[in-house]
Amino acid sequence: MTWSILARDPATGTLGAAVATRFFAVGALAIAVEGGVGAMATQALINPMYAIHGLPRLRVGEAPEAVIQALTAADAGRAHRQLHIIDAGGRIAAFTGEACVTWCGSVRGIDVSVAGNMLAGPAVVEQTLAAFTTAGGSMAERLLTALEAGETAGGDKRGKQSAALKVATRDPYPDLDIRADDHPDPLRELRRLHAVSLERFAVFRRFLPGADSPSGVFDRTVINAAIERDRGTIQ
Repeated sequence: MTWSILARDPATGTLGAAVATRFFAVGALAIAVEGGVGAMATQALINPMYAIHGLPRLRVGEAPEAVIQALTAADAGRAHRQLHIIDAGGRIAAFTGEACVTWCGSVRGIDVSVAGNMLAGPAVVEQTLAAFTTAGGSMAERLLTALEAGETAGGDKRGKQSAALKVATRDPYPDLDIRADDHPDPLRELRRLHAVSLERFAVFRRFLPGADSPSGVFDRTVINAAIERDRGTIQ
């Protein structure tokens, strides 16, 4: 009922995940991203505990393949799950349970993984991967372009309802986390939300506390000056 893309920028270490489906609020449970650690997506019959238990394993350097083996081995419902992971080093692993609804499966490239189930056909994941590989712009823009290509190829064979996107660089929390929980055209709505984020939020985000700045910047004069100078120019 879902397809998702996980990606890493080898030059900056930025990690991203995006997902679309004919299901309510997919971004609440399906994708997780942590800067410097990895990104993962759980779908089909979602198991939210995969991210809860999987991210700590990635933090200590466990390989994605080993993480998937451990998570699915402990899950009696694994035949109904789909899971894929990319870590901070670009290692990828994917699992599709034998009871997932067709079309289901995954594809991967260098620093990018795409997986889906209950899709119109394999072209959905293939075109998502191809579009990401050739797209320009920021990680968020490339992920959006990729999902749009998958939608054009047929997407979720039941239709569309929600979509989400997360991007993280250095911190445990995302630089960008946007969702369209119930929308007639969720990918178009993500495009709109991303554009709005560039007006103010993307600049403001730079000054928040994080891994390399425990207190961040809290001088409102500095923050507001940067917003006026830089908003709309961040990609």
